[in-house]
Amino acid sequence: MCGITGFYSTQQDFSEHDLREMTAAIRHRGPNAEGHFLDEICGLGHRRLSILDLSEGANQPFYSNNDRFVIVYNGEVYNYKEVANQYGITPHTTSDTEIILEAFVKDGIHCVNYFNGMFAFAVYDKHKKELWLCRDRLGIKPLFYYWDGSKLAFASELKSLLTLPISKTLNKPAIAEFLHRGFIPAPYTIYQNIYKLSPGSWLKISGTVLEEQKYWKITENIGKEIISDERQAMERVEELLLSSVKYQLISDVPTGVFLSGGVDSSTVAALTARQLSHPINTFSIGFKESRHNEAPYAREVAEHLHTNHHEFIVSVQDAKDLVETMLDIYDEPYADSSAIPTMLVSQMASKYVGVVLTGEGGDELFHGYGMYQWADRLSQGWLKLLRKPLASLLAVGKEARYQKAAELLEYFSEDDISSHIFCKEQGYFSYPDLKKLVGEPWVNGKGFLSKSSLPPIVEKRLLTASETQSLFDMVMYLPDDLLTKVDRASMQYGLEARVPLLDHRLVELALNISPELKNHGGTTKYILKQILYKYLPSELFNRPKQGFSIPLYDWLLTDLRYLIDTYLSDDVIERHGYVNKEMVSTMKKEFFAGKKYVYNRLWTLIILHRWLEKNT
Repeated sequence: MCGITGFYSTQQDFSEHDLREMTAAIRHRGPNAEGHFLDEICGLGHRRLSILDLSEGANQPFYSNNDRFVIVYNGEVYNYKEVANQYGITPHTTSDTEIILEAFVKDGIHCVNYFNGMFAFAVYDKHKKELWLCRDRLGIKPLFYYWDGSKLAFASELKSLLTLPISKTLNKPAIAEFLHRGFIPAPYTIYQNIYKLSPGSWLKISGTVLEEQKYWKITENIGKEIISDERQAMERVEELLLSSVKYQLISDVPTGVFLSGGVDSSTVAALTARQLSHPINTFSIGFKESRHNEAPYAREVAEHLHTNHHEFIVSVQDAKDLVETMLDIYDEPYADSSAIPTMLVSQMASKYVGVVLTGEGGDELFHGYGMYQWADRLSQGWLKLLRKPLASLLAVGKEARYQKAAELLEYFSEDDISSHIFCKEQGYFSYPDLKKLVGEPWVNGKGFLSKSSLPPIVEKRLLTASETQSLFDMVMYLPDDLLTKVDRASMQYGLEARVPLLDHRLVELALNISPELKNHGGTTKYILKQILYKYLPSELFNRPKQGFSIPLYDWLLTDLRYLIDTYLSDDVIERHGYVNKEMVSTMKKEFFAGKKYVYNRLWTLIILHRWLEKNT
């Protein structure tokens, strides 16, 4: 894994100094080497984290055998040996970078259809003066770009683009989207004219003509077949899981597993342990607050698998020491507080290994979230008739779960079920809330991200409500929240994180498994759990789903209260003028009066105003 950056301009808007500044801004992504390419139109920069082929011969930018093409590349293509055989490539290194580039030489951008992996790359054609950018199918690796109609710049992280002399005008509707979701979804960012390249997409610039296309669409993989036989589903899922883990264990540096003790990470750990002849390193995080502490569960799994287990118990002081760094590494407002323990476990793991396997994707693929059941319930006709009376009854409770249910029922309609369920499950602001908080012009009814931004299968609601919600999460929440969190947190410490559950072959298979096999008899992730129980005792997992969360409510009441006092003061709110001061004041009073459900909204507002204080 590495960091890439560069630019393209026929008017020579950028310089060698700009390129070096851009590359230096992402040095944490690649501590092992730095390289540059520059001609009169294009500049490419690279920071290398050596994982495959540790020799200098694999450094980047990397040039094709015919010297016509140049590549900078971040990620891993796990099946690079098969790709080499397919295209008849005789490599001179053992690096996948060479194979990617030579495949591009032979087949152009179409070669990406044969890649299995996580990647973001840029290829420059020195003869045609064309630049190609490409991002993997699921959006595991990040890629940002600036485009103003005449010049383009790109980078693995926003901070690299911000070193350039370009416009940095805030994208106000993106602020509303952040408050609604806790992140800013692709293709948008907090800045106008800076975008995220959407997952499964490529972009080409030639002169001043920009072209962008999707090469992989999640919706095109739905309905190819319907798998409703339990045995068949289990066999095919297990086969692909084993294949994916085997691929992702390919590395020239030590490898470990993030282990929370939950179903997803335990599945990855169990399949990893099966394929290695030596004990694996596993890493977990715990908390002194017992209701958030999953460390004992991870420890039990590690004991059964005989791993070299490493554990770190997080204190509120650890969080205080890290919170400012956490707020910086994401470059734009980002409110997933589990980034804090993810950073801490990455920091710990980086002392022992260079690569970790994680469990991201299991909940989205196999319906592990409770909100998927909510989606099916809310779509039932009888509940629509009773939603207003039920909302009134539930609203009197102080508990977060009652408030979530009340507001879901209050604002539910068929058109926006996915959006409302997500924001209430996560504790963020619904669109009706946002109209009061930031005003009608920014929100414009359903926000600047209308349903037309989602895949057609989601728009048309051709599937069950839970399947629709799952797709909603896979195209937005997974790449722009979960995978963003893991990428930035791990790369901050020079650690490569891989996600075996998001092998595109497994994703395409899971999309066609009957929802009754994913949520079977009230058991979520049924198929995945049945596979896991072949390797680990089922009693280890007979407990409610906990999630990778921190005791944020407790901390905001005590040691982190200063964040509320500092960033949600009347002075700060008035100075920036983006939200209703009276509404924020009311939320603070409710929070300190014991209404727990508002804490994540306050956290989101803290993140926003801390970012505004530092960046505007």
